[in-house]
Amino acid sequence: MPETAQDIDITTAGQPELTDGFHLVIDALKLNGVTTIYNVPGIPITDLGRMAQAAGIRVVSFRHEQSAGYAASIAGFLTKKPGICLTVSAPGFLNGLTALANATTNCFPMILISGSSEREIVDLQQGDYEEMDQLAIAKPLCKAAFRVLHAADIGVGVARAIRAAVSGRPGGVYLDLPAKLFAQVVDAKVGARSLVKVIDPAPAQLPASAAVKRALDVLKSAKRPLIILGKGAAYAQADDAIRALIEKSGIPFLPMSMAKGLLPDTHPQCAGAARSLVLKDADVVMLVGARLNWLLSHGKGKTWGEPRSKKFVQIDIEPREMDSNVEIAAPLVGDIGSCVSALVDGLGGGWSPPPAEWIQTVNAKREENIAKMAPRLMKNSAPMDFHGALGALRAVIKERPDAILVNEGANTLDLARGVIDMYQPRKRLDVGTWGVMGIGMGFAIAAAIETGKPVLAVEGDSAFGFSGMEVETICRYRLPVCVVVFNNDGIYRGVDVNPVGGSDPATTVFVKGSRYDKLIEAFGGVGVNATTPDELKGAVNAAMDSGKPTLINAVIDPASGSESGRIGNLNPQSALKKKA
Repeated sequence: MPETAQDIDITTAGQPELTDGFHLVIDALKLNGVTTIYNVPGIPITDLGRMAQAAGIRVVSFRHEQSAGYAASIAGFLTKKPGICLTVSAPGFLNGLTALANATTNCFPMILISGSSEREIVDLQQGDYEEMDQLAIAKPLCKAAFRVLHAADIGVGVARAIRAAVSGRPGGVYLDLPAKLFAQVVDAKVGARSLVKVIDPAPAQLPASAAVKRALDVLKSAKRPLIILGKGAAYAQADDAIRALIEKSGIPFLPMSMAKGLLPDTHPQCAGAARSLVLKDADVVMLVGARLNWLLSHGKGKTWGEPRSKKFVQIDIEPREMDSNVEIAAPLVGDIGSCVSALVDGLGGGWSPPPAEWIQTVNAKREENIAKMAPRLMKNSAPMDFHGALGALRAVIKERPDAILVNEGANTLDLARGVIDMYQPRKRLDVGTWGVMGIGMGFAIAAAIETGKPVLAVEGDSAFGFSGMEVETICRYRLPVCVVVFNNDGIYRGVDVNPVGGSDPATTVFVKGSRYDKLIEAFGGVGVNATTPDELKGAVNAAMDSGKPTLINAVIDPASGSESGRIGNLNPQSALKKKA
């Protein structure tokens, strides 16, 4: 039977099948295992998001690019695969850039993909829509930056971005995709052959045997050893090896905030409640995925006792980290899993546990501090103070160790670090190295999506303000996230006054009696106002049981809180004020 016009596509008959930049970007991401994109739609990437969703990638749309970027960055931390953030050009790119820089600082693998203006117009500064040389701006703030101009290079561009994000010390990568790229058409077979599947993007980096021996010799010489676990240790997912090193060596360990739960905070060797003592008195300190930055007083000063009174062993994949603040007696360069396993193997039969006197001293101080804190955590007053409220949340996490805790603020963050015990690895997510505000909702959303676990986000009222509109995103995707806003009417506290009077409030004061719980109700979520620790605990448990998006306005005494939390020493005081 002869073919008719209905049987033949007269526009494509005899022509090769075609594809375009949109589809090649999506195919390149899917080929490399990307299953989720965090984004804010708009010109020129609106259709890219639509097509990615149609192709089976989960595309989560936020209200602000910064939150989408924070979500992508913490997805990278949780999965060891680069989290993907997709933004529009210029302003959208700039909004995502904070998260990209934060990811690089914290060593989270993340790729920021942004649409951009055409090069020929940008380079001549002819005034294109949202014109900006985004690649030049991104370069100083991330680990690597790439621009793709031709559809045939999309596969290589995506592959290079993935490898850069996760290899060596992880970090943020920028991938610039000009608008014209998306509409470029190529032969589909040629396009498919141009795609690159990244093989072994983060290979193991084995430590030198001499470096392992040196580290063991320094540890064996210690009378008062200490191991500090940083978030790099949590990222490494070498949990069994780290536990084996701690328990086989018998050395007390101090977890930094995002390393809490690698071993339970209630572990008999955990020195978290004796932090000041062990930092000051230890004579040998081994850093595992932790840096001697401001969070550890740079390894100097009163925190650490007598100058040069201790030796440091440091495990890090980045050689340049060694000696960055103090001399490192035994640098151990390599990936954490390989280094820790080598140390465990090297302990062997000749290892002696730390002196009993040191262990007894640490344990006594830990128990003393825990006993001293206990009554403050059981206080059931109205309005609540920080300790009473955190005591209630501490009990919730103890009963639900599988839940993920997201935490940001000033007093809300600083006090929660010490009060709320963690029992499993990678369950505490917070502001990290920069102490940046605004990570809360992005982290909470990504944690729920990437793990499927319930999330408890504990926010200071100031910190919540940076990303609070994302509660609509939480409701839209029906995520099991319970947000608790510690509301004391202001930044640090809500009782400051305008020094010259007048109608303007003090610079640190918010609207008194605000009801943050009403915000989530506008989007169909559950809002609760809690005025006592008992009410707070009951509301959080109900939210976690239901899995419904919930926001609890925890009413905190406005006078509760201190300037800048526990880092008030970093807030300069006026020289004139000091003289007065």
